[in-house]
Amino acid sequence: MTPDIQGIHHTGILTRDLHGLEAAYASFEFTLSPRSRHLLGRLPGQAPVPGCTANRCVLFGGSYIELLGIVDETAPDPWGTKAMADEYEGFRLLNLDTEDAEAADRRLAEAGLRTSGVLELERGVDTEEGPRTVRARAVHIDPRATPEGRVGVAQHLTRRYVHQPGRLRHANGACGLGAVLMVAADAVFDEVVDRYSRIVQAPVRHEGPVVALEMSTARLEVVRASHAGDVLPGEPVPASSYLAAMTVLVHDIDTARKVVEDGGTATRAAGDGFFVSARHAYGTGLFFHRA
Repeated sequence: MTPDIQGIHHTGILTRDLHGLEAAYASFEFTLSPRSRHLLGRLPGQAPVPGCTANRCVLFGGSYIELLGIVDETAPDPWGTKAMADEYEGFRLLNLDTEDAEAADRRLAEAGLRTSGVLELERGVDTEEGPRTVRARAVHIDPRATPEGRVGVAQHLTRRYVHQPGRLRHANGACGLGAVLMVAADAVFDEVVDRYSRIVQAPVRHEGPVVALEMSTARLEVVRASHAGDVLPGEPVPASSYLAAMTVLVHDIDTARKVVEDGGTATRAAGDGFFVSARHAYGTGLFFHRA
């Protein structure tokens, strides 16, 4: 059976300081999409309403990093974003990519995972054709089952309005998301690995302290909390289990590292690439590896 989840749709960094988050990622020489306000559905089949969040995105054509900010504390919050930020800000969202949200929702339910059902999302964007509306479908896995982060599955309905060609070129040479690394508390490590293996329909592969789950276009990595320091030495620990880092694929490591450092951010070597601390990247570690 062909997996209905192919890779990473997008990752999300949540903050109440969207201006600061934007400035940090602009200093890494990512191209950012214009700011866009969200319209969100509260329940399956319900029309989207203006919410409390807006975003800018780092777009790669097949995946993206969402810079998500709470911009109006008085606006509706149908997806519980303010409560999530109250816990802690940073790398809080992981959406996996599907071409059929309804089929993915059915399979997740059959695998024993409670979901939100299929929710509708809209936001306005400017395009070369004029103003257009981005439309997408999302399935949220019950957050009580994923304490490491808000995890779901997303389907583009208007991909061309999101991944516009003029926004896919980055001065640091970034061209994709290759992986997400999460830390799991020792007591639930096996449970977390089993859950994601069922979610992405992938076998488990051990690579030293890291367990890897390969999808068609990216992979998920899980490390025990007691071994996290081997992979993320000296990094912040915001919770017992958490989304810890993402891997950005670039065309040229030396160029990317010089660009990031010239923007004022310290880096350290990491394997064949380099690493930016979560302290400098608003709550997520950034590994940069060659594509």
